[in-house]
Amino acid sequence: LQVVEAYSPDAFGVIDGAAAAVFVGGGLSAYLLGASWDRLAAGGRLVANAVTLEGQAALVGFRDAHGGSLTRIAVGRDDKVGSRTALRPMMEVWQLRTEKTET
Repeated sequence: LQVVEAYSPDAFGVIDGAAAAVFVGGGLSAYLLGASWDRLAAGGRLVANAVTLEGQAALVGFRDAHGGSLTRIAVGRDDKVGSRTALRPMMEVWQLRTEKTET
């Protein structure tokens, strides 16, 4: 396992060979998804999260082109509402998970 914390796709220059897995956790764009896919080995897995409408659109477009599944993750945290407690929603996360079957 080699973890590289850097701005992508610049970080790909640090890694030798094709990646077995790529996780994109922020700053998502169609360009970044494409560059990550190009660097992924056959049989490799790509997981990407998005919270913005632009990022979500990129996920849907990428899924339509390459397959995979989308999951919407919604989280709420407890917060006071007067003398009572409610769950206040946070930003939803859309997650794409896919595997590269082509070589």
